[in-house]
Amino acid sequence: MIGKVITGKSFRGCLTYCLSDKKLVKESQADGVKNRPSEVLLFNRCCGGAKELSRQFEEVRRLNPRQSKPVLHITLSMAPGERLGRPDLLNLVETCAKHMGFEKNQFIAVEHLDTKHQHLHIVANRVGYDGRVVSDANSYKRIADFCRRMEREMGLQPVLSPKRFLPKEMRAVPRQDLRKKALKEHLQQKLLSSHDYTSFEVAMKSLGYRVERGRGIAFIDQKGVRTKGSEVGYPLGRIERILSQKQSTSLQRRRKENGAALSSHSAEKNIEPPHNQTSSVTKDLLDALLRIEKESEEIPHGLLQQKKRDRPRRPHL
Repeated sequence: MIGKVITGKSFRGCLTYCLSDKKLVKESQADGVKNRPSEVLLFNRCCGGAKELSRQFEEVRRLNPRQSKPVLHITLSMAPGERLGRPDLLNLVETCAKHMGFEKNQFIAVEHLDTKHQHLHIVANRVGYDGRVVSDANSYKRIADFCRRMEREMGLQPVLSPKRFLPKEMRAVPRQDLRKKALKEHLQQKLLSSHDYTSFEVAMKSLGYRVERGRGIAFIDQKGVRTKGSEVGYPLGRIERILSQKQSTSLQRRRKENGAALSSHSAEKNIEPPHNQTSSVTKDLLDALLRIEKESEEIPHGLLQQKKRDRPRRPHL
């Protein structure tokens, strides 16, 4: 389970977002999810629609006018394939309220049904009826601790907390970003099957990615998440080198197959790889580019000394 905490200024905007229709019924049915966009799970010391709730929250907020960010917005998302029933969701919300310290304040809990993965929103008033404010100190660590606790108690799929909140002995545990792992595999596949940059970009778009190319390159997946090529080991420069080398290898292979090499180019022909090795060159292309070593162009110090000694001396006038 993944939890997020946001503090804000506007109850109206946050409540409208959580309670409003986010998708049309036809779009929801086409995606295979329920045609109801959201469902209220719990009202705590409040009731009504977004407009009425906003008015009620604002009235209590005035008990502490110095607080500039009275809105506490928490999102709890289940792992793909996990679904909790209504009793478990209510238990989750009530336990979260106690853990974060707003169980005696106004809050609502809403389950969103517009996506395939189950998730819910909690909107709470940080200002209580006594005028005291719920602290937001260490809120990221506290929500991470809450998620790990509920994963153990409810048998949910475990997720590692952010590294800065983990014990020292667990910070070395390798963490996998499945989204980046999939992007890296797709890049490797399409670089091997593409013959130039245009065909490579078309191939990536066929997998659902949007490609942004400028001074560097980035890929945006179907969820709208943007990942730089350099983050997965494929910056723009490396991609261009790979495709350029593939074009050069392909051109050499076509020349040899057509038998069009002239005698004046025999030296070039002699250094070409044998035909039965061409496929292996292409196959190992990605790794080979990383192992290219640049030769030093500096003149050895000994040669500089010899050159200086051999220089004829000019007569002194």
